[in-house]
Amino acid sequence: MRSALIFAALAALTVAACDKDALEQPSAAASASAAPMTLSPELAAKPLATVGDRVITLGDYAAVIDRMDPYERLRYQSPERRKQLLDEIIKVELLSREAKKRGLDKEPRTKERVRQILRDELLKAVRAELPSPSDIPEAEVRKYYDAHRAEFRDPERRRVAHLVVGSEAEAKKLLAEAKKATPMQWGKLVQEHSLDKPPAPSATQPLELAGDLGIVGPPGEEKGDNPRVPEELRKAVFQVGAVGGIYDDVVKVGDKFHIVRMTGKTDARDRSFADAERTIRVTLVQKKLQDLESNLQKRLREKFPVKIDDKALGEVVLPTVENKSGGPAPPKK
Repeated sequence: MRSALIFAALAALTVAACDKDALEQPSAAASASAAPMTLSPELAAKPLATVGDRVITLGDYAAVIDRMDPYERLRYQSPERRKQLLDEIIKVELLSREAKKRGLDKEPRTKERVRQILRDELLKAVRAELPSPSDIPEAEVRKYYDAHRAEFRDPERRRVAHLVVGSEAEAKKLLAEAKKATPMQWGKLVQEHSLDKPPAPSATQPLELAGDLGIVGPPGEEKGDNPRVPEELRKAVFQVGAVGGIYDDVVKVGDKFHIVRMTGKTDARDRSFADAERTIRVTLVQKKLQDLESNLQKRLREKFPVKIDDKALGEVVLPTVENKSGGPAPPKK
């Protein structure tokens, strides 16, 4: 009953072509129109405007409103904004009619865009079948947590800095100095001697962090991988006893020699079920979506057999500066 009253008020506010006075009068139910709406057949058929032989009904108008998110709907509380929305619907109709008249609906590009829209609408409908994260049963969430405990174990992480030179003798000399250096003195050593020159000290890169390579996990731990840190340095930093300490020996990587310093440390921890629950719920919904889409693709490929001509595909040449037209590849000589 309330929905009918809401739509009756909306109809009264939006019939620009039939009732100008009603459009300009505010309604007590106007604030409720931010919610999705359901029309009776009689209200849905009520005409709001005509464009040629096309009648734009209250049902058409409501469909546009329903496609909006709740926050966007709030923009259309006033009679003026509702008139603007109706005008936009009319503009779409006018322009689409002209596009058809010009044959644009038959253009390959237009047909491809229509296919993409249909694809998106189908996937949207598929996703609507999914439960929300909060609707996943707790038993299912706990089962995932128990089966994937390793995912919720954060290993110890260490921050590594280095000083790199090309000579082993120079590296050994600098190693002795680095072991006695304060953090600021370390930074100066890196600035003066390292082949990996750090930027000038700044608020974001203080001198004591010179030579920083980032954070790594224990050797062999996938979670702690860092492409900037060779495995040799990773092993070395996990043998340093304390933050600020220097690895006892020079580390050779390729033809370079490194001095390794640990500049930070985060202890390992296990995330509790309470900490991981929200992440798991989202993960399960994503997995259900992947399964739905995968099964849909499988059913469709069974229903509509797909054949690919690999030879023809191999002959396609994408446009380049030299070949702006694209098309088949030139014959091989």
